[in-house]
Amino acid sequence: MIVGVEPGSIAHELSIEPGDHLLTVNQEPVRDVFDYQFFVTEEYLTLEIEKKNGDIEEIEIEKDPGEDLGLLFASDLMDEYRSCANRCIFCFIDQMPPGMRETLYFKDDDSRLSFLQGNYVTLTNMKEEDVERIIRYRMEPINISIHTTNPDLRCKMLQNRFAGKALSYIDRLYEAGITMNGQIVLCKGVNDGEELEKTLSDLSRYVPVMESVSIVPVGLTKYRDNLFPLEPFSKKDAENVIKTVEKFQNSIYNKSLTHFVHASDEFYLLAEAPLPEEERYDGYLQLENGVGMLRLLKEEFQEALEAIKTDLSIDRSFSIATGALAYPYVKELTELACKKMPDSRIDFRVFEIKNHFFGESITVSGLICGQDIIAQLKGKELGKELLLPVNMFRSGEEYFLDDVTKADLERELKVKVTIVPRDGEALLRAIMGLENTDFRRQIYEQADRGDRWQA
Repeated sequence: MIVGVEPGSIAHELSIEPGDHLLTVNQEPVRDVFDYQFFVTEEYLTLEIEKKNGDIEEIEIEKDPGEDLGLLFASDLMDEYRSCANRCIFCFIDQMPPGMRETLYFKDDDSRLSFLQGNYVTLTNMKEEDVERIIRYRMEPINISIHTTNPDLRCKMLQNRFAGKALSYIDRLYEAGITMNGQIVLCKGVNDGEELEKTLSDLSRYVPVMESVSIVPVGLTKYRDNLFPLEPFSKKDAENVIKTVEKFQNSIYNKSLTHFVHASDEFYLLAEAPLPEEERYDGYLQLENGVGMLRLLKEEFQEALEAIKTDLSIDRSFSIATGALAYPYVKELTELACKKMPDSRIDFRVFEIKNHFFGESITVSGLICGQDIIAQLKGKELGKELLLPVNMFRSGEEYFLDDVTKADLERELKVKVTIVPRDGEALLRAIMGLENTDFRRQIYEQADRGDRWQA
């Protein structure tokens, strides 16, 4: 259904209205946004429109190639999301407590969302025609939750009898040159050890069409009653995973000049091992899986810090709260900034928020809930401002997973809360008290003037 028409557009001139339905383009049925975008690039179009009164109109259009029609639809996808048909033994949504908002329990497994939003899909929802459409429309990259290339084990892990057969679609996409990225959720005693070695060996033949594979540890919350028994990884386990990853990195790089396989930051934290150098991340292809986020944060922060060409005098009193994973790095970077500005008066505290809501084994800041922040910071000296990373909040919103809002935090903790974007420069800007400004321009202008700047 058409929900809007842009003023002055081709559709507006043709009297297409909200409430009309787009049925076909050039006799091709329009199922979703990909059909629509693919068809309307043509110079000559024939639209079949069902009007609000039920009449069917055929409209012929001549336009510039690629010119938009100006039609607006109810959703970006123009269709319902496909839900997941699997019952994965490691599924995080199955480990959610009851009583949260309904949208948090929806499991999507939609290849179209992989292309549009970077979601990972298992391929078990797909049919031959779906694969053909990906190839025809060049819907790439496609991000695939692989977990194992052992068909029988994949059926067991996804608890779906078609999960092993679905691996054949990777071959089809590879042969068509469709760019892919892979993900392995590693479960101790299930798909690690020799199984991981076999999986990485199998996947390496898809290089460079498959650009990267991430290995992330299974997230285990305290809500696992009656679920498949899984154990957390130990320090030794993490060391073994890193050793396997580095072995494959070296082998694949010697042949293809790409490191291809990457362990998530959590493995390096658990192993108490240094993060890989920036070059080993191949351009940070797997940031959304927690691969290289801490290295990138450090690199961006240090680059921005080096851009300061003059002494600054800042009077600041603030605190930062983050998850256990990022805590030591955020603390280190904040201390670096203070050393860079020795003439400043900066009073700060960095707090590690333990995840009591889901369980303390969950260490990422993106799963910290508002009630944990309130419980652990109430009564603490927080300064004049509390800095929180943006990934604690729903995208574009100001509330946490448990529906506690930023305003709730400010009221309960009696402090101004500032949401900090995820990049290192934004963190430095927040530490310095700069908001919504061109950081580099201000710093360089200050240096050119040669005087002292007060934030």
